[in-house]
Amino acid sequence: MRKLRLLPLVAATYFMVSGGPYGLEDIIGQAGYLRGLLLLALVPVVWSFPTALMIGELASAMPEEGGFYVWVGRALGPFWGFQEAWLSLAASVFDMAIYPALFVAYLSQFAPALTAGHRGVFWPLAVIVACVAWNLRGAYSVGQGSIWMFALLLAPFGGVLAFGVWHMPFNPFSHPLGPLNFSTPATGSMTTALLVVLWNLMGWDNASTVAREVENPQRNYILAMIASVALVTISYVLPIAVVAFTGIAPNHFATGTWVGAANVLAGGHWLGNLVVAGGAITGVAMFNALMLSYARVPAAMAQDGLLPKIFTSRMRNGVPWVAVLVCALGWALCSGFSFERLIELDVMLYGLSLILEFVALVALRLREPEMQRPFRVPGGLPGVIALGVGPTAMIMFALYAARDEHFAGLPALAFGLMVVMAGPLVYGLMRATGLYRNRRAVAESAAPATTP
Repeated sequence: MRKLRLLPLVAATYFMVSGGPYGLEDIIGQAGYLRGLLLLALVPVVWSFPTALMIGELASAMPEEGGFYVWVGRALGPFWGFQEAWLSLAASVFDMAIYPALFVAYLSQFAPALTAGHRGVFWPLAVIVACVAWNLRGAYSVGQGSIWMFALLLAPFGGVLAFGVWHMPFNPFSHPLGPLNFSTPATGSMTTALLVVLWNLMGWDNASTVAREVENPQRNYILAMIASVALVTISYVLPIAVVAFTGIAPNHFATGTWVGAANVLAGGHWLGNLVVAGGAITGVAMFNALMLSYARVPAAMAQDGLLPKIFTSRMRNGVPWVAVLVCALGWALCSGFSFERLIELDVMLYGLSLILEFVALVALRLREPEMQRPFRVPGGLPGVIALGVGPTAMIMFALYAARDEHFAGLPALAFGLMVVMAGPLVYGLMRATGLYRNRRAVAESAAPATTP
């Protein structure tokens, strides 16, 4: 089985978190350029970097398939491990439907006739089928593909940066493209902008689920986390900093405005067309990388007896093909519904699962202090406790900010709480009916003891 090396792991992690600058337009529209740039520069310090350090320690200590599910289960027991998996897979239902739709949205800008009528249903299914075929080729193939899609995605923004820098020397505060526009939108909301930033920085732990398919995971995970945090931050901050010089008012910025900004900078439509093509690539790249991650969770759960054993079935290249197909079928069915991407709900479900991971980090320091940790968060026990303070505070703020939002006719918090509470109910039903058999625990108890 060919395994993921460092560079493909970085590229795949990038797409599990980010689609490049696409999706950042609403941050400018809500906060303006200056405050938007401050958010994109400071939030990674409080949110992304602590998460990367937490993942670095846990992934290097326990490089097992299932990643965050295994960590929480080992630290807190099978009940909480199941809740971790439940929250992550539930969030994927709301998240994964958007990426094929994103591909279709950008494709329609090239040729509206291709996506008209029933063709609008065909293309999302085509994206899902293509990504299934790609994933069945193995993690190595997905990682290698992520490298060249990363290059194709960011190439148009390289043009945006180049044209922006070309105009700056003349007079960055008053040049032919317009004045530096650091005004704040009158109708904007910093709360909404912050939630969009958090949504665009979620998913750092997704790469942990493919640990058994990563080369030298003890070394490569922490390096991949640090490198991808830096890449995501740079690819977010630089394009916005340059577009601030185009003269486009921030309150005019909304989804799709990157195309107009590219045309203004280049003085023609060719660069905007390339940005459109990059948007289509984004939809495929993110869906493909996230399929790689999410499909490993059911396989790990089946190993523990939480799902039917058939989910552990693998191809010769190590791909859990049943899990891939079942997840893809579920997402395909969900893509037929008119799900509106509700950032507050996504942040809520993902955020609660992330809090469990930080709790697991502390619990394992207490319960298994002698565990081999190739990378260790510095500062001892106070250090790992302090590490989770920033992300937890942001998640709590996101929940508070969602108090007036609605989803499916219900308050977003109430709907999210229903999803969360369904997890313990399902777990209790499995225990009561005898469907749950902890195969991993049985195997570990039968194995000979090993010295740390």
